[in-house]
Amino acid sequence: MNGEPLVRWDWLWAHLGPIADRIGQHLYLTAIAVGVGFVISFALAAVSIRRRRLYPPVVVVATALYTIPSFALFAALVAITGLSILTAEIPLVLYTFILFVPNIVAGFDAVPWDVLDAADGMGFTAGQRWWRVELPLALPLVVASLRLATVSTIGLVTVSAILGDRFGGLGYYILDGYHRTFTTEILVGGLLSIGLAVLADLGFVLLQRVLTPWAAARAVSR
Repeated sequence: MNGEPLVRWDWLWAHLGPIADRIGQHLYLTAIAVGVGFVISFALAAVSIRRRRLYPPVVVVATALYTIPSFALFAALVAITGLSILTAEIPLVLYTFILFVPNIVAGFDAVPWDVLDAADGMGFTAGQRWWRVELPLALPLVVASLRLATVSTIGLVTVSAILGDRFGGLGYYILDGYHRTFTTEILVGGLLSIGLAVLADLGFVLLQRVLTPWAAARAVSR
């Protein structure tokens, strides 16, 4: 890097297409992990709400999974699933559990009992009460869990670059730039990853306001 500028603009303009592809790959890997993680976590949370004795073990296991270093987990899975998208996605999905399950459970626990009693008094079936009362009132924390998991996963996807250029998203540029001591690539990968995380965070804030306007009105009234 002797005498080389911090940013090689000629390289940047020449690689706008590949950079866009990497952004798409990054978002694709993130969407799969968050989507699959949310579905599994919602099921675990639903079971935990109905059978409370299962909730502590579920949280303990989810916490234990989250503490496993990502490099170690990726390396261990290579021996089982090879250099495949499963190897990239399994750790990303597992890491979402601790961000989803407690928040989803807390969201439904926060629904006031008097509201549930009123719904029962109005003749709602269990399904109607869940869909029309419990889920809307739990929605703020459910969306908050999606926000946390998405931002966290965007960061973790960069680590999957150790599996090869098919799985790293923007992390490919960070790793390749490090190996080549090419600052421009490192900055492109790092800054765009941060940018995606910030945009996702703002997007979920707006989504939460749209889906739960009563929560914003309540906050203003206070």
